[in-house]
Order: sequence, then structure tokens, then C-alpha cells
Amino acid sequence: MLFKRRDKPSHLERLRVAVWPRHSFARSARYFSKRVLRLTASPNAIALGFAAGAFASMTPFIGFHFLLSFVVAFLIGGNMLAAALGTAVGNPLTFPFIWAFTYKIGSLLIYGEAKTLDHGTIDRHLGGGFFEKSLDVILPLIKPMLLGSVPLGIAVGTFFYFLVFYSVRAYQRSRRAKIATRRMRFAARTQPDADADTDT
Repeated sequence: MLFKRRDKPSHLERLRVAVWPRHSFARSARYFSKRVLRLTASPNAIALGFAAGAFASMTPFIGFHFLLSFVVAFLIGGNMLAAALGTAVGNPLTFPFIWAFTYKIGSLLIYGEAKTLDHGTIDRHLGGGFFEKSLDVILPLIKPMLLGSVPLGIAVGTFFYFLVFYSVRAYQRSRRAKIATRRMRFAARTQPDADADTDT
């Protein structure tokens, strides 16, 4: 395949790139923002889709964020591709903070006390492996995180909605203005030729 890498990256390299970009965070952020801005949809649809992805990334359902973001985007009329891009809000760098906040918010809502998600809590519920534990052992950990992800997801989704909406709207207006300027310049260049043909 054209432009395909000669040496396939290993699983360890893929994990490293997911946590730490090959070039720089600033360059990766610029590339990612351009992908969002250049989507062909209305600013509202793109913003709703990205907000849906950001909301889904707050939930503890790792591995199902794409599917959940598509469902939410479909329900609120968001762009599906923007929803997929929005799930990037949840990544190996942000997941520890997301899980800590969702657990703290959820435990506050359930128990009336904002508990901290520390290594002791994780070992108590997940020590020995996730799939080796029964639902009764895992539920006290997942339930607060799931409940806490709803208000946090709404807050994060709302923030990214307005950020993406105004950014995309400004980009699309600027792009339309540039296209209109180019057309006017092209018309101005071709106008003398047209006048010369009519004179002859």
C-alpha cells in the first residue's frame, strides 16, 4: 500500500505514541484541531458530535466509548465523525484524573461523602484481575464512577460544545470569505479578456 510504513510499530510503540506523541504535544494538538475544524457539517452538528464524544469519554466503559459516543450523537443530532474525535478527550493522560473525579462525585451523590480513589480502593475491588472478580465486588467501584460520570460528562460536553461551535463557525466563515475573495480576484482577472473579445 502506498505510504504504508515499512516496519510495523509494535504494541509497546503504539502505547508509547498514545501517551507521548512522536513530535510534540503542540503539533499533535494543532493537527487534531484542524481535523475537527475541517469537518464538512454545520458548526452545531460538529459541536454536538464532539460534545457527545467528550461525554462518552467520561464514563468508565473503556472499549465502548466510540459506540456510546455514536449513540449519544445520534440522539442529539451530532456529527458521527466529530463524536469519534471527541472521545480523544479521554486518553491515557486524562483517564486517571477522570476516574478520580467521577469516583469522588459519585460517592458524594451516593454516600454523601466525597471519597478518594486511591490504590487501596482499587486493590480492594480489582486486586487479582477485573474478570476474576464478581459483580458484587466490582459494583461498589463502578457504580460511583458511572453515576459521577453523568454530571462531569455534561459539564465537559457543554464546555467543548461551545469551544468547538465558535471555533468551527469562525473557521468556516473565514474559509468562505477567502473563497469569495479568490472568486472576485479571478473574475477581475478574466473581465478584461471578456471586454476585449466584445470589442473585437
